[in-house]
Amino acid sequence: MQRFKCTVTYDGTHFAGYQIQPYKRTVQGELERALKKLHKGEDIKVIASGRTDAGVHARGQAIHFDSPLNIPLEKWELALNSMLPGDVAIIGTERAASDFHVRFDAKGKEYRYFVHLSPRRDPFKRHYAYQYPFSVNLESIKRATADLIGTHDFTSFCSAKTEVEDKVREIQGINVLEEEDMLIFCFKGTGFLYNMVRILAGTLLEVGIGERDPYSMPFVIKEKNRSAAGKTAPPQGLYLWKVFY
Repeated sequence: MQRFKCTVTYDGTHFAGYQIQPYKRTVQGELERALKKLHKGEDIKVIASGRTDAGVHARGQAIHFDSPLNIPLEKWELALNSMLPGDVAIIGTERAASDFHVRFDAKGKEYRYFVHLSPRRDPFKRHYAYQYPFSVNLESIKRATADLIGTHDFTSFCSAKTEVEDKVREIQGINVLEEEDMLIFCFKGTGFLYNMVRILAGTLLEVGIGERDPYSMPFVIKEKNRSAAGKTAPPQGLYLWKVFY
């Protein structure tokens, strides 16, 4: 039995999320369905670096699985992609140690959140960015990000629905990029809480339009209360960009 690590990219628009759910289309479901075909009806369990919600995309999700098949490494990508739907693709495959774990061995992740800064709707961007019809002050946003970097208790930036008790996480860097009419938040950290990136993005956008003081982030963190932070930005702007090992 050999363990394989794959990098997966997917368009989350028509998925109910990454993780298998009864009677719903999921990324994990499609991956395991393809592997089952390849293994002539044998169930193959896929483990991912983490879940993504309905509508959320991935450019660099990481998965691992075990297989008894003696397929040349360079053929795995072609074989799996021939059985996967058009909105999921394997973009890299490598052999891994038998004790490698794609979630527990991850050193960090990068998420990106895309905001379409325009009062005019673009049908071709509606599934891939959050349309935001307001002008934003980029310098105010950057000022606010400075106080979010580091190790903090991010309870205020976590969904109240989470069952995780330890909400201390480290954000290693936040970059804010402008590309034409697109604003891109790049978050790098050792780990992220449920809805954390979307709440961070929603809060920083409130800073950008003057609804929130750019120096208020230490207060929001100190409150340890979800109501202290801003709105949760919608899922379609979020991408799991890369997992670091």
